[in-house]
Amino acid sequence: MNSFKLATFNVNSVRIRLTPLAELCRIAAPDIVCLQEVKAKAEDFPYAEVQKLGFPHIALYGQPGYNGVAVLSKTPFKSVAEQDWVGRHDARHIKVTVYDDIEINNIYVPAGGDIPDPIASLAFAHKLCFMDDIAEYYEQHKAELGGRKMLLCGDFNVAPSENDVWSHKQLQNVVCHTPLEVGRFKRWFESLEFVDAVRMFYPEPQKIYSWWSYRNPNWRQNDKGRRLDHVWVTPVLRNRIQNVRILKDLRGFDRPSDHVPVVAEIKI
Repeated sequence: MNSFKLATFNVNSVRIRLTPLAELCRIAAPDIVCLQEVKAKAEDFPYAEVQKLGFPHIALYGQPGYNGVAVLSKTPFKSVAEQDWVGRHDARHIKVTVYDDIEINNIYVPAGGDIPDPIASLAFAHKLCFMDDIAEYYEQHKAELGGRKMLLCGDFNVAPSENDVWSHKQLQNVVCHTPLEVGRFKRWFESLEFVDAVRMFYPEPQKIYSWWSYRNPNWRQNDKGRRLDHVWVTPVLRNRIQNVRILKDLRGFDRPSDHVPVVAEIKI
């Protein structure tokens, strides 16, 4: 085995999306799947169904009803750890180490509500603080973490570039693409000099999206999407990223998530 495939996928409830998850496995054959918005505590997680898909190793940081992250793996974990930010135990970050000590961080950044004002919206303030907290931690520990084989993936709920949204002009004051969020996102991205693995294979100025609203029944025709799902690596892993694909077609399946998986192939 010279490489492994990693998929990141906001399933928007794992119990409802077992069919799209099975399709992801059929189409891409990932070795590791990072799920966000699992919406299940441990006793409700569909362990048996997931194991039948070929993942005997499951790391879950769950929470009833909302949030929650999980890592599904065909290979054993060397370590598993939950991580919390801004003093909340809200099941948004789990990290595992696999293979030759590659640290995979599966992160679900808060959506931020509908009002892009940290004074008027606690949800938006939480989102900004969440990214600030991670960025500050990474900045403070850069000497220790900078040379580590780290991969960050998940639903980061920010579309940072003009080409990560269908209309920069119409969305620059809409949550997920505002200057406040993009600034926090950029600080976090630069904290360990991360590499945007997706843009390595979908270079600017190409428009790319991983999310299409449920409110838009004609999502494929008008293609009003946003790129909210990301894969970053520290510089030491840059040359080991062999391929990245966005599986847009999964948005068209019955009872889909509003997100589609992003799949990266990484050399071991």
